[in-house]
Amino acid sequence: MRKTNRLLDALPRDVFARLERQCETLALTNGRVLHKAGEVIRELYFPLDCMISITVTMQSGKTAETGVIGNREVAGINAFMGGRETTQTEYEVQIPGTAVRMPAAELKREFDHNRDVRDVLLKYTQAMLAQISQNTACNRLHTAEQRYARWLLEVRDRIQSEQLQLTQEFAGDMLGVRRASVNKVSRTLEKRNLITQRRGLTDIIDGRGLEAVSCECYLVVKEEYGRLLGVPNGGAPPH
Repeated sequence: MRKTNRLLDALPRDVFARLERQCETLALTNGRVLHKAGEVIRELYFPLDCMISITVTMQSGKTAETGVIGNREVAGINAFMGGRETTQTEYEVQIPGTAVRMPAAELKREFDHNRDVRDVLLKYTQAMLAQISQNTACNRLHTAEQRYARWLLEVRDRIQSEQLQLTQEFAGDMLGVRRASVNKVSRTLEKRNLITQRRGLTDIIDGRGLEAVSCECYLVVKEEYGRLLGVPNGGAPPH
């Protein structure tokens, strides 16, 4: 299967042909920090099969993950939204893989002068806002088991793989629960033959079963990405 980024695929073909000359595909290792809070965003990263976490650090020094970026998104959205082109967030690679790196100024130029590009990127921003809103409601209203099943499915969709290089500590940070809670829920899913686990690895063996456990938020967000960006199945891999 050809590795792609859904957002890049949504750009007009002539625009992508121009931008492609300024891009490079590179391997990203686990733990690599792509952007620190307060820095000017000079480069954008479009994941192909890696996953990048978005973190925010408080004045106390405590850090929390607020979202993830995969093959239907871009790290550095602020770069084409005006202002000082900085962000209070930090981007760190959580699942290694490949990504397309593009100079932020090149996409900003297209955004400013090309209505079709602006339309795609504003629809992407709308999809991201929908995801953030759904996440907020999900974290308040749904069980840890539902949220964990949903999160595994969303990671799978973003890296296009049933094998997830994830620690329970990271999963707990993303879900806002203790590692012990993630361990308890993951054992339940494993007993139901939905996933298998090894140290640092989680394999999804029954995607449809996992979807049945997940809350409705998974399908809501997937369909919103499909509606706004024309992403087939919201970016989910074929069964």
